Amino acid sequence: MKFKNILSLKSLIILGFVIAVIPLFFAVMYAAFGMRETSALGRTINTQVFEQTKVIRSVLQKTADIERKARLFVLLSDPAVRQPYEQQSYESTRASFKQALGELLKLHVDNKIALLVNELSEKENLIYQQIIGSANGNNPSPIDEAFQGLRESAHKLSLEFESHVDHEFSELHQQSESLEEGLLVKGAVLLFISFIFIVALLAVLSRSMRQLDTSIRRLGSGELEEPIAVSGPSDLRYLGNRLEWLRTHLLELEVSKQQFMHNVAREIEQPLESIRGSVQWLVQKADEEADIPQQEIAQRLCNNVDKLKTVSEELVRYSQINTKPETGREGGVNMQALLESVIDGFQPRLQAKAISLKKLVRPVEVDGIPEQLRCIIEQLLDNAVKYSPTGGEIRIMLRDSGQQMELEVEDEGPGVAAEERGHVFEPFFRGKANPPDVAGEGPGLGLAIVREYVTNHQGKAEIIAPREDQQGARFRVQIPLTEAA
Repeated sequence: MKFKNILSLKSLIILGFVIAVIPLFFAVMYAAFGMRETSALGRTINTQVFEQTKVIRSVLQKTADIERKARLFVLLSDPAVRQPYEQQSYESTRASFKQALGELLKLHVDNKIALLVNELSEKENLIYQQIIGSANGNNPSPIDEAFQGLRESAHKLSLEFESHVDHEFSELHQQSESLEEGLLVKGAVLLFISFIFIVALLAVLSRSMRQLDTSIRRLGSGELEEPIAVSGPSDLRYLGNRLEWLRTHLLELEVSKQQFMHNVAREIEQPLESIRGSVQWLVQKADEEADIPQQEIAQRLCNNVDKLKTVSEELVRYSQINTKPETGREGGVNMQALLESVIDGFQPRLQAKAISLKKLVRPVEVDGIPEQLRCIIEQLLDNAVKYSPTGGEIRIMLRDSGQQMELEVEDEGPGVAAEERGHVFEPFFRGKANPPDVAGEGPGLGLAIVREYVTNHQGKAEIIAPREDQQGARFRVQIPLTEAA
């Protein structure tokens, strides 16, 4: 629990940065240590090869010197001719040769080279014994074969050393390639681990952001029944808790509003019934007495009572809009058929005012509540008929605009002033520009109900500027299509 409280959005961002940097850091360190190790090994091998090459060359040079001295010593085989310093020079050359062989063995050469060094030393000893034996009067041995064997041993030693050098540098090259492959593999593994951690981190954040987005959309569409719960970092959970508080507050306000309107409507209804009864008695009494002024007053009172009755009913209806917004939702509603049905019901009113209807209708389906969608069309068409002049024209357009349905209703009435367009969907709002032939004002809740119903369908209702050379009101409703919803 403490860990969840510490795990905030800021700490997750820092953690993601650290997780992304750590594999890179380890890869760089591994590459640095590998290059350092390879460089050290290369320097060691180069130093060894350099020292061994120098000693090998010295050995081969000493071998050639000792052969030359030995041959000279053999040529001067007559003791009367041979000088004492000749043998001393030969012995000195032999000592230098032995020293070179010893230095070569001290360099820790491999076994093959060591065996060839020993073989070269033995063959030189054999030549020395043969030369010394012949100088002391013993029977001379075939010295040329011994010299030939000495040269062959020196040649083998040279070839073996070249092979040894090639092998050392080949191993160094292989080790470098192995280090490079290891660096690539380890780097790929570290990057994969980092990728897994980052994907997990993004999954946690995206889940929280989706929960927040869903919660905000539900609040915007008036779906207040389901509690809001956001998981993830502590600060995002805090936002979820604040949204939950807002939901409960809005729910309380909605309940209070509905209760208030219901109570107002109930309190109005009983006195209205009493007043209506009295007014009907006055109308009946005026008819019996043929009192024209009294009949007009009674009829005016009766009309006002009916208007108050309509306001009371609209208040109750408006208060119950968001009680259960999902009730009656169907998979797909054929808006073209629904629009044609509503237009058929308005034909008597259209004919009474000689209003022509111009339609541009395309087949469209939306996911919604048929009763609310019908009410939207009826209210818009009712407004258009009410405010249209006699002999006017009403234009209706229904189409699929890609991701949503668009319904436009435009009349040739007085229209809505630009400063009033932002208020036409507010409850009880009435515009100033009313034509003289409108038979009384309504309660001012029709367009407010339209907006609420459109909001229940995650749509948008607005009044837009009329077309060119027109002045009437032009309403547009946009609702997501079945696929988009």
